[in-house]
Amino acid sequence: MAVTEKPAGQSRKDRVSGMELAEICKRAKEATAEIGKLGTNEKNEALLAVAEALVANAGEIIAANEKDLENGKKNHMPEGLLDRLMLNEGRIAQIAEGLRQVVSLEDPIGEVLSMKQRPNGLRIGKKRVPIGVVGMIYEARPNVTVDAFGLCFKTGNVVILKGGSDAVHSNIAIVAVIQKALESKNIRKEAVSLIEDTSRETAAAFMKMNDYVDVLIPRGGAGLIKAVVNQATIPVIETGTGNCHIFVDESADFDMAVNIIMNAKTQRIGVCNACESLVIHEKIVDAFMPKLAEALQTKSVEMHMDEKTYGAVEKDGAVKKELIKPAGEEDWGKEYLDYMISVKTVSSVEEAIAHINRYNTGHSEAIVTENYSNAEKFLNEVDASCVYVNASTRFSDGFEFGFGAEIGISTQKLHARGPMGLETLTSTKYIIYGNGQVRP
Repeated sequence: MAVTEKPAGQSRKDRVSGMELAEICKRAKEATAEIGKLGTNEKNEALLAVAEALVANAGEIIAANEKDLENGKKNHMPEGLLDRLMLNEGRIAQIAEGLRQVVSLEDPIGEVLSMKQRPNGLRIGKKRVPIGVVGMIYEARPNVTVDAFGLCFKTGNVVILKGGSDAVHSNIAIVAVIQKALESKNIRKEAVSLIEDTSRETAAAFMKMNDYVDVLIPRGGAGLIKAVVNQATIPVIETGTGNCHIFVDESADFDMAVNIIMNAKTQRIGVCNACESLVIHEKIVDAFMPKLAEALQTKSVEMHMDEKTYGAVEKDGAVKKELIKPAGEEDWGKEYLDYMISVKTVSSVEEAIAHINRYNTGHSEAIVTENYSNAEKFLNEVDASCVYVNASTRFSDGFEFGFGAEIGISTQKLHARGPMGLETLTSTKYIIYGNGQVRP
């Protein structure tokens, strides 16, 4: 399968015209009638075919991805973002497995959520239906291309993808594989479309295609999400950046806390569910911080600490001076996406909750504690889409939650919140059965 060549940065003359963009959106809208009527077996067979095709064409996808990685390195992309961008056979196999998990999940379309009979004999019910056309605007995450397609297709939706320039070659290759697999099952390839033009002008025009697109989901950095929320005339489901905290309570098991923090901070630094901020109870700072700092030092994590934690680590003397720095106000709200972390001391669980609620992004927050009351208080009072007790924030993920994949992690409070699986990509409609009733 030939992969279309597209430079990462396009000249104005190469950009998609308004008519071409409208045609992409129009064809997607036209495809909703066919895609929305597909039965569960038809959808599952197509998803399995796509999963097999992704693995079979892994070599070509990786070759395209290598061009994106090369461009990323030339443009001095941070290590964490390069890791997000990188595809290999293992990651492609995992992406394909995500589609197979979606196949194994129950199809929500057509589910009748309620049915009640009114005094006049009318039976009024509500059932799940597709949303229609879902627009995705996202950055250097080629796995999102597959996840978004899989979840939208399973729920009878059509998806239009607008990826960033960092992953353009990867996205073109992946969508070509998906479309070819769909056509092999006699399904319209417009079930998934890719806007190959990566210019901001085309992105801005796409945000205003409300005649064709029913909902827009941005996924990426704070700047992208803010731009979509501010500019779009299409309804937006806002996904969020991740300034995720872990609070180590005075009763915490130290070994457990160190293990959780190391996983949450260093397993993958460039993901939104990585821990960026620590909150430590002041009663354990002197005993706990040297132990934690020595562990973080093995991964060369730079610690931006308040006065108490800085003093405890500096006094211990076992950690390299270049890895410990005084924290500034800007550190408490920062998503580093790097081998950096902020550390703040507090005097109580109440102060920890207040600090987290002030600086978090509504994503994922955790407490490490052996105190049941403090655990319950943290769960009840922290304002975030995912709140953990004695576990890593890295589990905030559609795959880990059993959704097969996710289209994003919503940090808003309307319709969808947290990892977005199948049900969040449905709407509802009322169905009414009568036997000749007329309104008096």
